[in-house]
Amino acid sequence: MRGLAHWCTTHRKTVLFAWLAAMVAVGFAAGSAGSRFSSNFSLPSSESQRALDLLQSRFPQQGGDSAQVVFAAKNGVEQPALRARMRRAFAQIRGVPHVTGVTDPYAQPRTPAISEDGRIAYATVQFDETRNEIPTEDTNRVIDIAQAQSGAGLEVELGGPPIEEANQSNGGGTEFIGLLAAVLVLLLTFGSVVAMGLPVVTAVVALAIGIGLITVGTHAIDIADFAPQLAAMIGLGVGIDYALFIVTRFRSGIAAGLEVREAVVQSVDTSGRAVLFAGVTVIVALLGMLLMGVSFLNGVAISASLAVFFTMFASLTLLPALLAMVGGRIDNLRIPFLKRHDPERDSGFWSRWSGHVQRHPWTAAIASGALLLALCTPTLALRLGSSDAGSDPSGTTTRKAYDLLASGFGPGFNGPLQLVAELPAEGGRAALAEIGSAVEGRPGVASVSPPQTNPAGDVGVIVLYPTTSPQSVATTDLLRNLRDDVLPPVERASGAIVYVGGSTAIFEDFGKVLSEKLPLFIGVVVLLSALLLMAVFRSVLVPLKAMVMNLLSIGAAFGVVVAVFQWGWLGSAIGIDRTGPIESFLPVMLFAIVFGLSMDYEVFLMSRIHEEWVKDRDASAAVTKGLAVTGRVITAAAAIMVTVFASFMLGDDRVIKLFGLGLSVAVLIDAVIIRSVLVPAVMQLMGRRAWWIPDWLDRILPKLSVEPKHPTPTRAPLTTPEPATEADG
Repeated sequence: MRGLAHWCTTHRKTVLFAWLAAMVAVGFAAGSAGSRFSSNFSLPSSESQRALDLLQSRFPQQGGDSAQVVFAAKNGVEQPALRARMRRAFAQIRGVPHVTGVTDPYAQPRTPAISEDGRIAYATVQFDETRNEIPTEDTNRVIDIAQAQSGAGLEVELGGPPIEEANQSNGGGTEFIGLLAAVLVLLLTFGSVVAMGLPVVTAVVALAIGIGLITVGTHAIDIADFAPQLAAMIGLGVGIDYALFIVTRFRSGIAAGLEVREAVVQSVDTSGRAVLFAGVTVIVALLGMLLMGVSFLNGVAISASLAVFFTMFASLTLLPALLAMVGGRIDNLRIPFLKRHDPERDSGFWSRWSGHVQRHPWTAAIASGALLLALCTPTLALRLGSSDAGSDPSGTTTRKAYDLLASGFGPGFNGPLQLVAELPAEGGRAALAEIGSAVEGRPGVASVSPPQTNPAGDVGVIVLYPTTSPQSVATTDLLRNLRDDVLPPVERASGAIVYVGGSTAIFEDFGKVLSEKLPLFIGVVVLLSALLLMAVFRSVLVPLKAMVMNLLSIGAAFGVVVAVFQWGWLGSAIGIDRTGPIESFLPVMLFAIVFGLSMDYEVFLMSRIHEEWVKDRDASAAVTKGLAVTGRVITAAAAIMVTVFASFMLGDDRVIKLFGLGLSVAVLIDAVIIRSVLVPAVMQLMGRRAWWIPDWLDRILPKLSVEPKHPTPTRAPLTTPEPATEADG
């Protein structure tokens, strides 16, 4: 680390130009290539995927996704003028590429697509591709043609997966709100515009490169459309935090009288080691999602890992170069009325607080542990699924279409199930009719469409409309009942093979697969992290403590998410007006991210405690000193992360709101309850035993260290710090 810091300070202009050139080059490449974000929920072994594959290979006219054009008129949709307008629109939509057909609600006497009161109707637009493969410009043409008919007493809205894909929210500038919040916290922490600016510049440059590579990467792998926002959220949080720790150590070195270059080297050799270890741990946790074997998660894991990698690498290379350039001017442009604080200095408040906790360790441990368990309790009611368009923001066309369909035809019309049958060579049509008769009139079934067969007559499709909404528990129960009880006897009697598909079935299968693989994922991530901590701190109990506490913070974050999004507690405060299940992929992704971020604070705090333990072998004093020295900076870092993550709840995207709340709560709990109360209490109770490790394990573990191998240089304070010399090139 010292060698890297020496090189970056010596060649600081080269380092700066290299980062800026990379940012420009990646930005140009991303702008030229454009993006192809997609939300691919394909699961090759699932029944819903087999239904989709069968349609795409042998009934391509029905193999893509469908959208609904929903229109309403107070005086009735069957007025001749309105009928003529909508039929002209249907004819234009049929001419859009990838549209294979549009059902005319005025020509369907057998399956009425006009509500009983005559005020609401819908037309189904069938595409030949799934939502991920339909060009956005084609979907937008459908939207423009349909909504051009609005007015003069007619309301036209659109729903369905392709429309949702085209109308995905881009965050509404929440990244900038998060950045401004971080700037404010940094100003309060450092009291200087220059000191504040270095972490921000470092994080923004690194994140620009990361987001650019993510955009280019969409042409190679499937990356969900919310991945850039998620990467920006994590990248801003950890990037500014990592730079904060290094800048703080640099300012302490300058205040102690070190020459500028040596202060930079010392900061990288101390805090930089912790940054490297913490960043690698976060990346390991994120890439652990690859173990799930789900393509949807792969793209998100790689995207978030790229953001963390570049922010970590920039903190270890670009930031030292900038520090060498700024030198003793680090505290220039001070904010009036703000005193200069050295966050690395032994804080009287944190010394007193740590002493208080250590004098009452059992009380602190039991009280904080009970609070965490109480926050974890709602997690027991966690229900995985997929929120439907009824959870979209109230002003979007997908939400309006959802509400109109639910009002006119029942909530089940927003999430139909597809019965896709592979028919026998003889009596195929009779078998398909038998399947329709078996499901029609069942409890939970509102209606069933007329059977459709492909030209070869070997594949048939029946659309089934439940009586309940797609995200309802009753709809999930209906799906399972069809698969397990209703359809198997019909298959045996008719010789047909029936698969239940559709978007509701896809998300149910997706959640089932993730739930089955979640224990393996958690086990691998926890084991690898424990081994890393064991190798660094040469202890058995410290890693065990860290794993238990990290799991508690994750459980508490899940509990708050369930209470807000599933139960509706205080949901209106963040723009949630309808409750629903928690997205199936959230537990995996939130666990990976929160576990990695929790390890950040574990490393920063425990590395200082371990450093003091190695010096004096006084376990109690090491805890007091470690918390006193790091308490202020960890609090500032947590405040930055909480404000950055919380700012993303201001956007419209429900998924991003979920992550914003979960991450901000997890970091807040980790910094306020775990690091400030539970860790010092438990470490005090363990005493010297905290640093015990069997000899045989000590011998086989690799030697890793987040503390410098060289003694920290000291010299008498200087009135003016020595300027760094320029040896670029």
